Parts: sequence; C-alpha cells; structure tokens
Amino acid sequence: MASSFESPQGRRLAYHRTEGRAPWIVFLGGLKSDMEGTKAIHLEAWAKARGQAYLRFDYSGHGESSGRFEEGSIGDWAQDTNAAINALTDDKVVLVGSSMGGWQTLLFGRAFPERMAGMVTIAAAPDFTEDGYWASFTDAQKEALSRDGQIALPSDYVEPYIITERLIKDGRNHLVLRDPLNLPYPVRCLQGTADTAVSTETALRLLDHATCEDMQLTLVKDADHRFSDDRCLALIEDAIDEVMRG
Repeated sequence: MASSFESPQGRRLAYHRTEGRAPWIVFLGGLKSDMEGTKAIHLEAWAKARGQAYLRFDYSGHGESSGRFEEGSIGDWAQDTNAAINALTDDKVVLVGSSMGGWQTLLFGRAFPERMAGMVTIAAAPDFTEDGYWASFTDAQKEALSRDGQIALPSDYVEPYIITERLIKDGRNHLVLRDPLNLPYPVRCLQGTADTAVSTETALRLLDHATCEDMQLTLVKDADHRFSDDRCLALIEDAIDEVMRG
C-alpha cells in the first residue's frame, strides 16, 4: 500500500520509497500514467536488488494522489516533483523521466543542478503542450478551447484526454526548448523509432538544444512509446548505470 504526504501546495501525493545507497533513482511517469506502470515497478525491483535508494510517486490528479487530472498543469506537476524529491530523498538523485516525465526531469534538472547525479529520459516530450497539442489544433479546436475551457482528444488508451486551456497556457510558462538549457551532469536519452506519440525529431531537437558535456541519444529501432519490453528495460538499466558512473 502506498504511503502519502501533503505537499506545500496542500496536495496529497502518494508514493513508494525504498531506502538504500545514494544516489536516489527517482522515476517520473508520463501524462495520465502512474507509479504502477511496468517501467516504474521494474526499476524498483532492480534498484532494491542492488541496494539502491529508489522513489516512485504519483503526480496530483494521477494514480493514488489527490485531485483530478483535468485540474492539473505542467507547473502543478513540477511543484509535485519538487515536493516529492525534497521531502522524500536526500543526497543526489538520478531522475528517470518517461514522456511528460522527461519534461519534468528537465525542469527539475534546470532548476536544481546541484541535486543531480544524472538524468535518463525515455521518449522525452518537452514542450509538448505547445509543439504537440497547440501546434496541431485546428481553428475550430482553438475556438472550442477558448469558449469551453477544454476539449477532448482521442487517445491510444481507454478514454479520451481532456485538454484544458489552463494546461496549454501554463505549459508556456515552463517551456525548455526556447531558452538556454544547461545540464551539467551526464544525460542519456532513449527513443523508439516506432513511437507514435513522440517523434525522433523531438529527441534530436533536445539533443541539439541542450548544453551538456556528456549527453547521448540512443534510437531503438521498432520500439514504441511504452518502451517497456525486456530489451528496452535492459537499455534503461544500462543508461542509469552509465550516468551513475559519471
């Protein structure tokens, strides 16, 4: 059963925390994902077997944490990430961010470089609210968003995504590909070529944009957005090992 704590913003955040040696491995999930996903659970077992400290948690409006998804935004989930890492870890962290979680790792890593031992992104989706959603919306969708405050988008999963005007507007306050992005620690980016949610162009754009002395992008042929089969999980393990070795 998950534990929980109250963030400085008054949101109840659910988490699973495993004590061990530093640096802490912290898994940051994707949009509408939760800490019970394949990658989060697999890495917990892997970290535990190594005696490595590990944390997985749910953003507000996700999984077992308080709030509704439609009420949240990139900034809210960045606050949740900051709160969880500050309250539940000490020493350095290696952030492992999947999809929207990749954007969150970049936000935390940009704001708190002194806490970072390294970063691993999996199909990172920085700035997707602007470059993915807003850029692809039709005039009719933009009008509906302004009029109704939200629109429904079909998803590859069970139910449509409710995209709010607040999500789009707040996203603009947290873009990372428009301004200098200095990452003074090892970074490994993983990206599947069969990913229909995040393009290889996005991965290459991040690689080109960031300032980092030790940054590598691995493209995995035919891997999809889930990036959670045995081959992909082994690549994530290897990437974490690499950044921890510095």
